[in-house]
Amino acid sequence: MAQKTVEYAVSRNPEMGTGGLPAHGPLFPVDIAEPQMSSENMLINIGPQHPATHGVLRLVCELDGETVLKVIPHIGYLHSSFEKLGEYRTWNQVVPLTDRMDYLAPLIYNCAYVMSVEKLLGIQVTERCKVFRVILMEMERIFSHLLWLGTTAIDVGAFTPFLYAFQERERIYKLHEKYTGARITTSSTRVGGMMADIPAGWIDQLKDFLKSFPRTLDEIDALLTTNGIHLGRTQNVGVISGEDAINCGFTGPNLRASGVPYDLRKDKPYYDYETYDFEVPIGQHGDCYDRYLVRMDEMRQSMKILHQAIGRLPGGPMDVQDPHVTLPTKTDCMSDMESMIHHFKLIMEGIKGPAGDCYFAVEGSKGELGMYVVSDGGPKPVRWRIRPPSFVNLSVIPRLAEGHLVSDLIMINASLDIVLGEIDR
Repeated sequence: MAQKTVEYAVSRNPEMGTGGLPAHGPLFPVDIAEPQMSSENMLINIGPQHPATHGVLRLVCELDGETVLKVIPHIGYLHSSFEKLGEYRTWNQVVPLTDRMDYLAPLIYNCAYVMSVEKLLGIQVTERCKVFRVILMEMERIFSHLLWLGTTAIDVGAFTPFLYAFQERERIYKLHEKYTGARITTSSTRVGGMMADIPAGWIDQLKDFLKSFPRTLDEIDALLTTNGIHLGRTQNVGVISGEDAINCGFTGPNLRASGVPYDLRKDKPYYDYETYDFEVPIGQHGDCYDRYLVRMDEMRQSMKILHQAIGRLPGGPMDVQDPHVTLPTKTDCMSDMESMIHHFKLIMEGIKGPAGDCYFAVEGSKGELGMYVVSDGGPKPVRWRIRPPSFVNLSVIPRLAEGHLVSDLIMINASLDIVLGEIDR
């Protein structure tokens, strides 16, 4: 596997941050199983409605001064029940539920779900659809990382990177809107293809983004990577070793920041990812700063993949040519009786596939995103379960934060890059 170890722009001191700020490590061992609650300790709530929790997350903290003795994440405030709702929808009707799970990278979830259904049904999508989905997923990786970058910068106290990052996200929003008609709730995929072919000028608009985005990313890099305050707040904070990260179920950038070079696009490739030339950024220390560096470099690698995918995007149909799977065109429906019948049956009865189950995983922006579907041969999934990266990553907050300061807890939570829509699925 092609790997790339992220390099530090500044030297490290295990006891002192580069900016002259203490690099707070665990101050003393904490007994997590049986915390000793003292009358002098303070119990406070951070969230569930607080910008630093990055969503409707409640963190119940026991503090000794500003030192976190114990932190318990409380979830369930969204109670969206996506997995149960999917059992009452046809295979294609489930798609709008997927982009509500991670509204920061909705197209990745759209693609991951239909890819699992297509594997269950034994459907091979067209080459044009395959390459276009790669384009969408890598675009969403940048889209998601930009929001993480901007909001994490605010948690550090830097406002300018937030403006730069969201300015670039707005350009991807326009690509969303031009293709799907929506900015956030894209619902773009269909079993066997996409909602529509690529609109005229869309690829050129993406090329314009790729041409100017590196300059903005370099400017954010210059503002944060060697900034003393940023270094003091992130280096040696929230450290987790590669072995512990694996045992805790970390995936994605959080795992790779601990030095584990695991990326599904390389280790279990799909959609011909093994034929693309890109590297997997990995960290060395597994702290908040490494998680920052890995995501910064991942955006550059995604741009590299996008350039290659655009160059190899073929012509031909976007959808599989099977009237039992994909809808006929509107022209065919209005002029051909058989096409109208197929359209009616697909809409009213849905796609029917073989009985069985299937698990399919992709490398999402936040880690391994797995979709598990069970079919009894009918038009709806009997069960639909998701292997969510954020849910697993969130569970490690107590391990990372206890013994640190409250300000470090904010940075640790931000560095994990969670989204509550997927956690409260």
